[in-house]
Amino acid sequence: MEQILDLYALPYAPLYPVLCYDERPCFLIGDLIEPLALQSGRVRKEHYAYEKLGSCSLLAGIEPLTGNRLAQVHPQRTKREYTLFCQALAAQYPNAIKIRMVQDNLNTHDISAFYENLPADEALALANRFEFYYTPKSASWLNMIEIEFSALSRACLHRRIPTMHQLEREVLALVKERHAKQIKINWQFSVQSARTKLNSHYAALQNDNLKFSTS
Repeated sequence: MEQILDLYALPYAPLYPVLCYDERPCFLIGDLIEPLALQSGRVRKEHYAYEKLGSCSLLAGIEPLTGNRLAQVHPQRTKREYTLFCQALAAQYPNAIKIRMVQDNLNTHDISAFYENLPADEALALANRFEFYYTPKSASWLNMIEIEFSALSRACLHRRIPTMHQLEREVLALVKERHAKQIKINWQFSVQSARTKLNSHYAALQNDNLKFSTS
């Protein structure tokens, strides 16, 4: 955890950008009864009845210090989609020596994905562009992409969207707008504040380490 907080505290370095990445499922939901026409100054009203039309995955990354963003929508999230996203991310930062990427420990989030989907030389070249930082288990709050997902949810993902094509169109338009405005993330949580606010967790870790060393 502290390694990631230290990473967030580093000054902006264009040759070593820090990005936060994750995926989230999006459920496709349609109306069984046509909603009432939207009237000026009124909240859109939907009938309680709906139908489930499947799901898709939103893959997204954000560079908190600059507001640069990238998002893709796919029918699923496998090592193939992860590889495609990393390729697009590497292309977006052609001059970066290392892209330092914060992500969780999902089994697809590994350079093995590159080797399973690309020729060995291309996989090695892509792997050399990245340096991965993994959030601890049950600590998704450490990944700033969750803040971006929250903003996207409030803006459009909370609504019923029946098709992947429509969802992709709306999400990518919103991400493009936020990217153009360079909306940054003002992260305030530091190593010191973590040690203060999460003191009980540190104590539990110390006790566990003590038990392990004496067993």
